Amino acid sequence: MLATISTTHVPATDLGYLLHKHPARAQSRPVASGRAHVFYPEASENRCTAALLLEVDPVALVRGKGGDGQRKGKDHDAPGIAHYVNDRPYAASSLLAVALKEMFGTALTGRCDARPELAAAPIPLEIRVPALRCAGMRDSGGAELARALFTPLGWATSAEAVPLDPPEWGRSRYVDLRLTGTLRLADALNHLYVLLPVLDDAKHYWVASDEIDKLVRAGEGWLATHPEKALITRRYLAHQKRLTTDALARLADVDDLAPEELDNAVPADNIERDEGTRPVALAVQRHAAVLAAIRESGARSVGDFGCGDGALTRHLLGESGIERIVAADVSARALVIARRRLRLDRLPDARRARITLIQSALTYRDERLKGLDAAVLMEVIEHVDADRLPALERSVFGFACPATVIVTTPNREHNVVYGMTAGAVRHHDHRWEWDRAEFRAWADATAAAYGYDVRITGVGLEDPVHGAPTQLAVFTRAARDKTEGAA
Repeated sequence: MLATISTTHVPATDLGYLLHKHPARAQSRPVASGRAHVFYPEASENRCTAALLLEVDPVALVRGKGGDGQRKGKDHDAPGIAHYVNDRPYAASSLLAVALKEMFGTALTGRCDARPELAAAPIPLEIRVPALRCAGMRDSGGAELARALFTPLGWATSAEAVPLDPPEWGRSRYVDLRLTGTLRLADALNHLYVLLPVLDDAKHYWVASDEIDKLVRAGEGWLATHPEKALITRRYLAHQKRLTTDALARLADVDDLAPEELDNAVPADNIERDEGTRPVALAVQRHAAVLAAIRESGARSVGDFGCGDGALTRHLLGESGIERIVAADVSARALVIARRRLRLDRLPDARRARITLIQSALTYRDERLKGLDAAVLMEVIEHVDADRLPALERSVFGFACPATVIVTTPNREHNVVYGMTAGAVRHHDHRWEWDRAEFRAWADATAAAYGYDVRITGVGLEDPVHGAPTQLAVFTRAARDKTEGAA
């Protein structure tokens, strides 16, 4: 199966920088379904084309662990020879989407150190997928569906049905897809990554909850407002109702939340008075406690993981000892608000250079989150489904692995002080809330698993029976790990 990407941007050979693949050298790599190749059929000053060719081994695919995963439809369930003789090696599908990510993974993130300004700019692009299996919706054919999915994204879409031979075999499920538009290359690649399996309405591997993170991440900036959002989400997640419901809720959070909804607020009367008469809100006390822990750690680079609207990030910018800040959130809408709240476009160049805002799901490994002295997850973990918490732990503590990790979360025991009913949570998006024993057990287990020491304190006015309203844990790399690292 084949896909080509062309540009007439001058010099057109800059496409090689954006894709991180040199036009003068063919490259190939084994992938789960066979072998993927990248080469350039043309590479001149005025026009350059990169081709992704996937050679599928259908026998190995059937004999592999995943089989055909979550594919739907009677043609995929046929027994016997149909498992070996099918269209998988020839028609673009989720197999090609996976190869796209394997071969162009850095380009998908929009990163290009050699040409950063070009990576951030729309350029003229032409994409062709000459054989794409396209399952239509309702009474429409595949060509109509392809146009319905790509046209709202700014593409001029041509999807011509590929005729069957002989015609008596019926209506063709295949289209020759051609897309023309001026877009960022990263956006174009993410459109393909999501929509190829959607058009096929099938995936060759098992679909689980981690696919939601992939969808939200790849759909940054476009999926939440797409008129066919529900159809795309349902098909991408193999028609699994629970996953689809969760994903649509996540997408609603990404772009539809009002600014005040991004703050994990607690009841307004949860205040503590200072030595005078002025009330001190819990959010202010929480920021102060986190900043004190960062100062104590001596961190020069800090990640605000799950930064929301940038409330803590703004305080971090005010800390002269912090030289680098990475503010990350899964919500594109939150990052827009954070950018506006921080007034990044008005900051002096030196101060602006200290901060980077990125969209990232903490349950998914991200190279951009590595290399930091400290990371803060302030009122974040309770927004993660319980079955995805281990993924967050692996990503933050195991992969990003900062020297210090600071975590805050509500203390469920304290809710009774607010007059809340049993089982109620402080924010509509909280998936759960822990009492002190549960948080201690999680913190101790996580510290032991990833080589950290941990201390836990409370934040806010402490009730003698129910404890403080906020729990704070400071994880520090164990002394033995620091010694090993120095060695």
